[in-house]
Amino acid sequence: MTDLAQSSAGLAAPAGHADPAGAPARAFADPSEVGVARAAALFEHLQPQQAAEMLAPVLAANPGSAGAWILMARVRLALDQVEPALDAATRAVDLVPDDPRPLGIASRALTLLGRHDEAMSMAYRAVVVEPKNPLWHDRVAWALLAADRQLADAEQAARTAIGLDPNEAHYYFTHGVALAALGHVDQARQALLTSLRLEPGNPVAKHRLDVLNGDALPVVEKKKRGWKLFGRKDDNKPVRPEEFRP
Repeated sequence: MTDLAQSSAGLAAPAGHADPAGAPARAFADPSEVGVARAAALFEHLQPQQAAEMLAPVLAANPGSAGAWILMARVRLALDQVEPALDAATRAVDLVPDDPRPLGIASRALTLLGRHDEAMSMAYRAVVVEPKNPLWHDRVAWALLAADRQLADAEQAARTAIGLDPNEAHYYFTHGVALAALGHVDQARQALLTSLRLEPGNPVAKHRLDVLNGDALPVVEKKKRGWKLFGRKDDNKPVRPEEFRP
């Protein structure tokens, strides 16, 4: 499954990097790529603050680096710095308007800021740019769910994501949330059970299922730490977008 780290040329650390702060293993045409690659490695090693600190001088020296802005947007979201994340994503959108990644990040940040119309617009733009990527259909679903609008469209977007990647647990979770919002409780329960079958032990999906079954109360919070936007591989778990809406 493609995520931001996998689909972002120049954001992954070069092959052979054992130390994320070590010297690059290959030559870079652009010196700023060294800093971006090292920052990406720090981010993948769960050190977002250090990644941000490394990216800051890179962007000061080369504000035209779209890859650096995309990575900075991801890092700022991981640090719960939503407005700086939106600023970084917007700068990247201006530089590469046909790249869906900053559109998706901007959509997520706008949702967190409660700017739902803009969040939906950005999500749909990402789908237009890359219609075969399930991440953007999932983002559309969550933008609509967060806005509590066009819930049937949110359910359709979630189904589209499943059709594009039927082995990703998160998309069944999204579908379950959308079905529950439409009042289709039995179907929502089945979607969540499928999500848990694909990824046993997912606490977010389990809690949602417990709520549907009347065994738990909804938790009022915007997001749950540990489920990051366009998450990274960890303990052989599949990557996923972070979305949590009680």
